[in-house]
Amino acid sequence: MNYITSTQLRSKTSELVKALKEGKSVSFLHRSQIIGVFEPISKEPKKFNAKKVAKIVKSLNLSSTTYQEREKIYRKHLMDKYGKYISGR
Repeated sequence: MNYITSTQLRSKTSELVKALKEGKSVSFLHRSQIIGVFEPISKEPKKFNAKKVAKIVKSLNLSSTTYQEREKIYRKHLMDKYGKYISGR
């Protein structure tokens, strides 16, 4: 599949996907003019690096909080955002 028209786009989507998975690029035609190109993504997405994130968090030097402190901060945030009529425990 070298090209696909705007009218074929709905009916031949599976062929377009197949061509992209094979690494081929497909020209997009509209009213007998090439207006774009579908091409597969060539680069691999970045992988998550836990060690790097841990290093960044450590460099922020954040203080640790207990569960009760987090609950208190969260409840205060809810009160500020929604008011005193929010349902709670």
